[in-house]
Amino acid sequence: MRNEDAVETEIQAKGLTAPRLTPALIDETIVGEYYFRASDAAAQAGAPGLLALECLTLCVLVLKNGFTVTGESACASPENFDAALGRKIARDNARNKIWALEGYQLKTRLAAAA
Repeated sequence: MRNEDAVETEIQAKGLTAPRLTPALIDETIVGEYYFRASDAAAQAGAPGLLALECLTLCVLVLKNGFTVTGESACASPENFDAALGRKIARDNARNKIWALEGYQLKTRLAAAA
């Protein structure tokens, strides 16, 4: 269980019902996701291959309004590189940025209504 799921469960158990963000609302903002390794981008640009770029995974999340957020994952030891784990960590890092953006939007709507 993700920590945010545990927090959501606690919020519901306490009966807190004021407007707020939920993990589901965050997920609903995502309409596309793209992954690549930095070495892929370097190769497309004609740059020389670097081992460090082989270990850097990037995730781009496209939101409903067309805005994008990015996340990254890198391992210190190339021997520890795992593509699936890199994508998961990069996506989590990108998704975490959505909370602040959506929180700002919600606060703006609440202030306008007050």
